[in-house]
Amino acid sequence: MLARRGLVGLGVAATFGVVRVRADGYPDKPIRLLVAFPPGGPSDVLSRIVGQQLNAELGQSVVVDNRPGAGGNVAAEIAAKQPADGYTLLMANNSILAANAFLYKRLGFDPLTDFAPITLIGRQPNILVVSPSLGVSSVSELIALAKAKPGQLNFGSSGNGTAAHLAGELFRLKAGIDIVHVAYPGVAPALTDLMSGQIQMMFATSVGAIPFLKSGSLKALAVSSAVRSPALPDLPTMQEAGVADFDATTWHGLVAPAHTPGPVIDRLNAATVQALHQPDVAKRLTGLGVDVAGDTPAAFAAYIEAESVKWGEVIKRAGVHIG
Repeated sequence: MLARRGLVGLGVAATFGVVRVRADGYPDKPIRLLVAFPPGGPSDVLSRIVGQQLNAELGQSVVVDNRPGAGGNVAAEIAAKQPADGYTLLMANNSILAANAFLYKRLGFDPLTDFAPITLIGRQPNILVVSPSLGVSSVSELIALAKAKPGQLNFGSSGNGTAAHLAGELFRLKAGIDIVHVAYPGVAPALTDLMSGQIQMMFATSVGAIPFLKSGSLKALAVSSAVRSPALPDLPTMQEAGVADFDATTWHGLVAPAHTPGPVIDRLNAATVQALHQPDVAKRLTGLGVDVAGDTPAAFAAYIEAESVKWGEVIKRAGVHIG
């Protein structure tokens, strides 16, 4: 993996130099947007919000195609093998682009060289949520309970290797506690078991957690980002709650198959950034707790590389392996 680091930036350069084409006629047919997780989850919700606006920006339909499985690897492998013509895109996230290469022995794609970054869509803080029946009101109380009951508290996630899983592993390492991971096939079943007390805690994205926080079905203790979330300004960060150097956000970004012509990437980047900053779209995203981004392909490539290094180290320390 180390030998391939730094190739993201080279991949972007190669993307812009492989084929000299104009994007004047692009797109002239519908675009397929692959989503690596089931309908209703954060990736799906963001894809449908952004995709709907891209319809207007690009003058063509953007069709969301959900292909869940293997922590995002199913959709990513499909995307990587499509023609590099800009008509198949992938709503990728930190699992696909930064973590899975360290979690799986074999991937059907290379996250650092098989994709051309388009733009970072946004970041979502993960929210540490517990069932109100657990009887804790702060992160320090949760840590104290976990230390008093080693190996008896479970944390759920939307799947092995997902951002929620890795945030929980980071919490375990940073707090020095013994908690047990329980993987679910998506956010919804994990939240359902959390509310019923089958598990005691989880890091859930703001998209998934906020509705249950508003209803009182779940209690939020902290956000996992380095700064407070505008959607939940009164909620402390994990660092403010006493867990030093804790930053574990879920992020999503748009990528195309490697070697997609530079002018097409430029067109997609401009259209997506424009879509993200439409007032209605920005309002909907921020209302879901998303910190809207919209950067350049090169900036997104550098971000992917930094996240890959960071989570590779966490995965190694935590001893997490999937297959």
